[in-house]
Amino acid sequence: MEQAYRSGGATGTAVSSPMMIDARNLNKYFGERHVLCDIDFQVKRGECVAIIGPSGSGKSTLIRCLNYLEQPTSGTIWIDGEELHGQLSAQKLSEVRRELGMVFYNFNLFPHKSVLENITLAPIQVRHQPRAEAEANARALLKKVGLADKADAYPNQLSGGQKQRVAIARALAMNPKALLFDEPTSALDPELVGEVLRVMRELAEEGRTMVVVTHEMGFARSVADRVVFIDNGRIVEQGDPDVVFMNPQSERLRAFFEKVLHPV
Repeated sequence: MEQAYRSGGATGTAVSSPMMIDARNLNKYFGERHVLCDIDFQVKRGECVAIIGPSGSGKSTLIRCLNYLEQPTSGTIWIDGEELHGQLSAQKLSEVRRELGMVFYNFNLFPHKSVLENITLAPIQVRHQPRAEAEANARALLKKVGLADKADAYPNQLSGGQKQRVAIARALAMNPKALLFDEPTSALDPELVGEVLRVMRELAEEGRTMVVVTHEMGFARSVADRVVFIDNGRIVEQGDPDVVFMNPQSERLRAFFEKVLHPV
């Protein structure tokens, strides 16, 4: 494992680091349930990391802790050298969190706003981007995700795959330093999964920093730079996708692959 990602610096101050995301000794309890157990999780700039594991293993809790949608019970998180912690002011916490674009499994689009309005809302209100600039950027992003003709449509006029691609465009509109995907294809019909994965593959090929919680083993193996397997709130194994998939070291990961890759 990499060592010495940072040196010096007072709590909460940005320091030089090769890591875009650096989480140390993360623990999360829901009541008496220990959901994350002493997690160390780092993501380099430009790296695409796929998080895999059984349902209920803590994958989504981890990714939600990374931008403080869930506050860890203990541990430390740095985003581009800036520490996230519960004592930050709401404004400062918002400033750090906005550098992480979040894409949820259930899209979270505003149903009463058009596609264009969904994408431009945050850049205009949060980044104070001029409306004309925000709209031009939104149209370019819609073209990027293959939805150039949907700017004036409303979410209820879109398929699930189209909604998710709009959600990706919305995240990109904030020009985040990293993108977090929480099972982005789990709510989609099987025939719609491919169009979303295609966009995500293109983003990874561009060298964007990405963390993807996913059940799509083909995506994890062919697109990710590193695969992390979590079970019972702990990182059991991680490494190069080909190595992890072809030669899993733990019995638990071998059993997991046997179920998901070779179902009866």
